[in-house]
Amino acid sequence: MPELPDITIYIEALEARIVGQRLERVQLLDPFVLRSVDPPISAALGKRVLALSRIGKRIVLELEGELFAVLHLMVAGRLLWVAPGAKLPARRRLAVFEFSTGQLVLTEAGTRRRASLHMVHGEANLERLDPGGLEVLQADLAAFSARLGADNHTLKRALTDPHILSGIGNAYSDEILHRAKLSPVALTSRLSQEEMARLYQATQQTLTEWTQRLRQETGDAFPVKVTAFRDGMAVHGRYRQPCPVCGAPVQRIVYADNETNYCARCQTGGRVLADRTLSRLLKKSWPRDIDELD
Repeated sequence: MPELPDITIYIEALEARIVGQRLERVQLLDPFVLRSVDPPISAALGKRVLALSRIGKRIVLELEGELFAVLHLMVAGRLLWVAPGAKLPARRRLAVFEFSTGQLVLTEAGTRRRASLHMVHGEANLERLDPGGLEVLQADLAAFSARLGADNHTLKRALTDPHILSGIGNAYSDEILHRAKLSPVALTSRLSQEEMARLYQATQQTLTEWTQRLRQETGDAFPVKVTAFRDGMAVHGRYRQPCPVCGAPVQRIVYADNETNYCARCQTGGRVLADRTLSRLLKKSWPRDIDELD
């Protein structure tokens, strides 16, 4: 799922291409992508794009007349920019937004249609789409600590819950926790002040550094390689590969469609965390310590 750094780069690329431009036409190639009925999509036609912004992991196009088009890419949704007159991609298109400067194409891989488009009128209705997570890059340590300490969750859950923190998902939460040297299953209520400060700093640094890195890689182009698995990540998507800090093999916890990657030596004092499927299968044979895997 595209997260805060990826969404930021999408927005910056779109600002350079469609702010001030009129939305000339919208093609809904999969009617299920539109999740609202009032106002109709036709109300946006001919309106200029005034600004772009982010709500959590959603991209917001602000149009004239207090209209907002809100895109949520979910897991497999992506955006493409196609120059005027160029051929559109043949498959996976959900919607096409046409401007004089080019066409913005919403695509989605796979068969599960999760990406969505909402049309809303007015700031009050736009705010209803906000899950309410704290904007970490705009928050100080006190606000961050208060938000995480309001309920008792595992750190992985707290970082990725959009009602707690805004814009962080599976990939960058793994990277944040590795940098903070904290276990993904540690509880927010049990963090010391020093650990909370370390987590706050790691969150700020990870999101800022990856945004800058993606900005440099993209340049003036439109982002085309938006993925949760990137070269240079410390643990996410690197199961069994060596940790860049200590060299121990990266571990994982798999639950449903989610996978958490971590370094046992750096984050859990050497303890290998139970995997809900494999550890139940192996039972007593499940390794308890990273050194048992050597």
